[in-house]
Amino acid sequence: MLREAPNEFLFIDWDKFDKKFSKKPPSKMYRALIKSARMAGKQNSRSFDALTEWIQNDSEWASDQLAANEETLVGIFARFRERNANIRKILKALEPSGVVNAAVFKALDKFDGALSGTCDDKRLRESVTEAAARMLTDFSVMRDRAVREQIAGGVPGSHGKESVDIFGYINHLKDCDASLQWTLFMPAEVEQRQKGYKVDRFEYIKMPALRFIGREGEISDDMDARRELFRTLDAMGEYKSGFDHDVLLGHHYGQCVDDGPWHGFWGRFMKADTPVPEGMVYFDFVPQRAQNDFEAGPPFLSQFAFATYSGKRKSKPKGKGYDSCTMYEITRNICLGQCVVIPYPEKYWTAEVFLDGCDQYSSAYMFGVEM
Repeated sequence: MLREAPNEFLFIDWDKFDKKFSKKPPSKMYRALIKSARMAGKQNSRSFDALTEWIQNDSEWASDQLAANEETLVGIFARFRERNANIRKILKALEPSGVVNAAVFKALDKFDGALSGTCDDKRLRESVTEAAARMLTDFSVMRDRAVREQIAGGVPGSHGKESVDIFGYINHLKDCDASLQWTLFMPAEVEQRQKGYKVDRFEYIKMPALRFIGREGEISDDMDARRELFRTLDAMGEYKSGFDHDVLLGHHYGQCVDDGPWHGFWGRFMKADTPVPEGMVYFDFVPQRAQNDFEAGPPFLSQFAFATYSGKRKSKPKGKGYDSCTMYEITRNICLGQCVVIPYPEKYWTAEVFLDGCDQYSSAYMFGVEM
């Protein structure tokens, strides 16, 4: 049910899809749509990167090539608009059956907006959104190498999808397409991943400005040192933030995972501007990033998904509680399935939460988001 476009993007063959599934039960049709879209998504991710490289290649953009290039690029945009319209039509028909994840419509709206030049992404610099608006109304601006750089963006590294010098318009479209795929298949992924685990509570929390205070994770294997750290923080009761659990905070200082190592810090979230005890480190968190703030790393954002878990424990109290990788994946996938932005890499952070104290099992997880 997939056919290859000349530009190597894959799109669902809607005639074949309709003939095969139009009379099937809603749940089966929805699963087929998810499978087809997911297959296309894998190929399309690579094709977006190839599209970026093509736009960056000056030899492809001589004046006599401009008309053909416009036909190619505008044609790609048109195919995605058609694809999105067909997906929306099918989902609207299936919606009364209860099988549709409502967040899919949010992802479709975001993608359609981007295709028309309305780019809702705080990672996009004003120069990129302006270049996209100009290109969509007057393709001749693509003669300008500087404009093409803003449109193309960069090709990411092997792991970090935003490890590019310029996060361009094509990078944004690629992310919109990925977000649509996630809202389709992530709910099923979350359900399947909860074997032996159960999400008891899930919510998004927006806190005022905070200051995390703690020590780097070398104390992970020293329970006495860990207890001493939290006794010091316990004595600072006047600086409690309202989210007063012991946590293991993790981040990459705003770098992609292929550029910078993970750092772990045992500690606690305190009120903003709390004095830092000698020998400890701190990171500030703010409610939202300032306009046009593209600085990687702290201050991080005090917005996060918060999930609590129950089920079989896989590790001892001296380390971590539930399988932290599983809690990480489930919490992240719920966010992606609900079309909630994870500000990776520049403001990315997570935290394993020890609701009963640092010397007990962990049973909750925090994932930084941007709402």
